[in-house]
Amino acid sequence: MDKEFLDTANELATVTGIFGLSSIWDFAIRYAFNLIMVYIVVRVIYYPRHKNKDFLFTFFLFNTVNFLICFLLSTTKLKLGFAFGMFAIFSILRYRTVSVPIREMGYFFVCVTLGLLNSLADVTNGWPILLLSNSILLILIFLLERSQSLAHENYKEINYERIDLIKPDRREEMIKDLIDRTGLPIHRVEINKIDFLKDVTRIKAFYLSTTNETDASVDNDDD
Repeated sequence: MDKEFLDTANELATVTGIFGLSSIWDFAIRYAFNLIMVYIVVRVIYYPRHKNKDFLFTFFLFNTVNFLICFLLSTTKLKLGFAFGMFAIFSILRYRTVSVPIREMGYFFVCVTLGLLNSLADVTNGWPILLLSNSILLILIFLLERSQSLAHENYKEINYERIDLIKPDRREEMIKDLIDRTGLPIHRVEINKIDFLKDVTRIKAFYLSTTNETDASVDNDDD
């Protein structure tokens, strides 16, 4: 009886090794776990707050592509160096067609990191460390997104015709005039350009808000 059982177990082990069933189950479990984590980051935390579906495609696709590449090449025994190499490659990517806001870039790197983490992590001693690592990322993102204690300094670029108020000793008058005209809680201004021929100046008016209202593409010039 014991011999028959051992022979059957050996046959099953042989079949499993030939068809790679153990690797398939490892891949399926890892990818399912990875997909759940990315879904929570993108659909549960990011999208309800920012409502920008254009980046959903990029977040999910890059995470999956990164996971597949790392998992399939993880048997090369270069896990650590390969992980840093992949992260370095993705870190230099730029979208030339549009300007990507810094917050979306942060989410992008989180999705890339999750793909690296969940495909290459050693789980021979169990999953607690991997679960803890993913949980730390999710909790940190959730808390940072929901934090309302810090104000963001936004600015508006304005062509200002009251050139008589650009003098430093009349700066308070300028700010008061801008507040009356724009209705924004402006607290400081910067003078960028003065055109005495047209009696107009180009200024930046800064004000505090709980959200980032400044166009991220204003200061981003293509190399």
